[in-house]
Amino acid sequence: MKKIINIVSVLAVVLSITSCEGDISSMNTDPKHPSVLPSGSLLAMGTNQEFYYMYSGSVFNNNYRFFTQQWSEVTYTDESNYNLTTNNQSRAHYNRMMVYTLNNFNQGMKNLEGEVNTPAVKNNKWVTLELSSIYTWENLVDTFGDVPYTEALNAAGNAFSPKYDDAKAIYMDLFKRIDNAIAKIDLSASGYTSEDLVYKGNMGKWKKMANSLKLRLAMNLADVDPATSKKYAEEAYASGLLTASDNYQLTFDGTTFFNPLYDDVIGTGRFDFVPSDRVINLMNAKNDPRRAVWFLPLNGTTDKYAGGIYGSSSSPALPSPTLSVFTGFFTSKTGPATLMSYTEVQFLLAEAAARGYSVGGTAATYYASAVTASMTESGIGSSAAAYLVANPFDATNWQKSIGEEAYIGLFNKGLSTWNFTRRLDYPKSLVNPPASKIDGLPVRMPYSDQEYTLNKTNVSAAASKIGGDKASTKLFWDKN
Repeated sequence: MKKIINIVSVLAVVLSITSCEGDISSMNTDPKHPSVLPSGSLLAMGTNQEFYYMYSGSVFNNNYRFFTQQWSEVTYTDESNYNLTTNNQSRAHYNRMMVYTLNNFNQGMKNLEGEVNTPAVKNNKWVTLELSSIYTWENLVDTFGDVPYTEALNAAGNAFSPKYDDAKAIYMDLFKRIDNAIAKIDLSASGYTSEDLVYKGNMGKWKKMANSLKLRLAMNLADVDPATSKKYAEEAYASGLLTASDNYQLTFDGTTFFNPLYDDVIGTGRFDFVPSDRVINLMNAKNDPRRAVWFLPLNGTTDKYAGGIYGSSSSPALPSPTLSVFTGFFTSKTGPATLMSYTEVQFLLAEAAARGYSVGGTAATYYASAVTASMTESGIGSSAAAYLVANPFDATNWQKSIGEEAYIGLFNKGLSTWNFTRRLDYPKSLVNPPASKIDGLPVRMPYSDQEYTLNKTNVSAAASKIGGDKASTKLFWDKN
């Protein structure tokens, strides 16, 4: 039986206590257990939560891979059929992002003010916390739509009943925050080092991450506000984007902290999750060489990435010889968990060029670069040229070309893939399963059930404004 995990949303409040006992007050201070956590510790705590739970494939969390039909289930099929209430996924994801991720970053910014740093170093540390926060806010908006924003994380105000802000208004504020953060970066100074689990204080990489996030936000606006989309996409390109060595990703140590996909697929000792026929059939039709890297078709096949785990005599039998299973390429203990990649950036640039934006290249060139980047990530970059000959860019139907290849190329990058499938409406093979619990493909996650208990007036108003709190209610930017 599945375990049902109930996550209680608790605001973390740091109390600062002062005393009027004069010099004797120092006797109450324990230097080994500070009452105020260092900002770097809060950054690391928030980052671990951000990456683990955004990248997780667990049925108790975000379910992005089921929304895009890249994963399917073997035994328990609730999530494949879009039952989003039994395991309270909306509650779990919302609380993880708000309480355990954003609240850590927010408190880190407050605590940073009392720490001793040079102005340049303090600015760089603030930028790291700010950009980490902005990424999480983008996740929340692109998952739920309108969410609490201006009144969120405010322990002194409406902590338990914040108003919901308009999603596009949040987007526009995030653009301003990204620009402000970029302007504060000092490339000649350091920032966090070991506490920065992603870039280890390399502010040049943080700047590229900021521009790439700006590009992602800009492209999501392409159908609803093309002028704004074009402006910010071109600015992001001109300021410098992620390269192949700059992915926004977290590599787990494999001892204390495991890649969530290892926990989801291997650590359980079960074969609950498999790649869906949607992705397998599309890759088969294209004769895609990444199949052999990512999937195993039969029981007993050696997995060179996971040390033969699926073929060993001690491992469980596969549910069916006709099913494919994952290799250890994605499910190794160390990860990495990638939330934004060079491959995604190249697909975004291909789309920007196809829409007529000035981003330094043609749609066909960026399309080829994106496919090659994905092949290279999979260790088979030499196969890209032949694959592109067989699957060339079609300028007359660029949505299909980019949409299908992004669907494959961004496999296991859940939110990134979901953005493309919602924006471009490809692949067309994604259809509502017969046993679906919703009235269409999921294009958003419904609000947390807890909000209807703790913040009923505001969440009800938000649900009414967006057209109903349903998984099939499109986000403001999803207009096709």
